Amino acid sequence: MQLKIYNSLTAEKEIFKPILEGNVGMYVCGPTVYSNVHLGNVRTFLSFDFIYRSLTHLGYKVRYVRNITDAGHLTDDGDVNNDRFVKQTRLEKLEPMEIVQKYTVDFHKVLDMFNLLPPNIEPTATGHIVEQIELTQKLIEKGFAYESNGFCVFRRVGIQQKRLELRRIVKKKY
Repeated sequence: MQLKIYNSLTAEKEIFKPILEGNVGMYVCGPTVYSNVHLGNVRTFLSFDFIYRSLTHLGYKVRYVRNITDAGHLTDDGDVNNDRFVKQTRLEKLEPMEIVQKYTVDFHKVLDMFNLLPPNIEPTATGHIVEQIELTQKLIEKGFAYESNGFCVFRRVGIQQKRLELRRIVKKKY
């Protein structure tokens, strides 16, 4: 059975061909764990659970990775008092990592209620800060982002323009 998926780059349905035959890497952005998940959050994980199960059923070996964002979620430019973790620690009178633990456990319990399968790997943001800094530096070097007042700002317009240019090239090629 052939799997067809929509390729947003070519704007067409195409036969799915993994980079490494028989193997699929699937990275899913997980929750930011400063409060309880709700049904809207679960919809995302339910969708990817379906994709994971479908790929597995079709015989692919799937490495499913879903991260946990366990630090820093600013709601305003640079003001640490607007960080959702900081607000929640004050509200609940708990340490930041107690908030992380509490809501990570809750997240897993909610997904269990929906009978969703766990990922193969579940890294945390704080466990990969060095890699994030290196990736951010590469994005800045390539012009996809810039630094402003100590923060990294991503150039969405630049990315969209490069994506459109690539789309034109791909369409001409095929």
